[in-house]
Amino acid sequence: MSDAPKMGWFVAQIRPNGLAQARVHLRRQRFESFSPERMGTRLHQGRLVQKRQPLFPGYLFVQFDPAAAGWTAINSTRGIARLLLQDPRRPRPLPQGLMAGLQARCGPDELVKPADDLQVGDQIRILSGPFADFITQIDHLPDSERVGVLLDLMGRDVRTSLHRNQINKFS
Repeated sequence: MSDAPKMGWFVAQIRPNGLAQARVHLRRQRFESFSPERMGTRLHQGRLVQKRQPLFPGYLFVQFDPAAAGWTAINSTRGIARLLLQDPRRPRPLPQGLMAGLQARCGPDELVKPADDLQVGDQIRILSGPFADFITQIDHLPDSERVGVLLDLMGRDVRTSLHRNQINKFS
């Protein structure tokens, strides 16, 4: 299905905790879906635990041909709340470049790969952990899996290192 020239990617809103159910039922109906995830850190029983988290919580990408019959069944698929369409009579897919870029950043397991183009001095946003949403600069690159940052905490500079899955280059 993914090689057909008229196929396009669309966004579906999923019901609470409905991602797994939606994916199973879309697959049964022969629709391809895509739900990129990132590694995040959360506190569980007093410990920080790495866990996969959706990149776009509450949403799922679904591929179909709007000219073909049967795509309206997506709205009644278990786990799906609704397709997000401006005009249900003439659905317009997401830009191909957007989806190609997003898929290129993910591995076959739909997990977002860390950026390879990081350099000392780049501004980054911390995605998870106790410093989530901090914006800082890369101070050093100790190895291929980690980045060193300098954080301003209560007026003091504190050096720490983060896994590359915990950050995103800030532009």
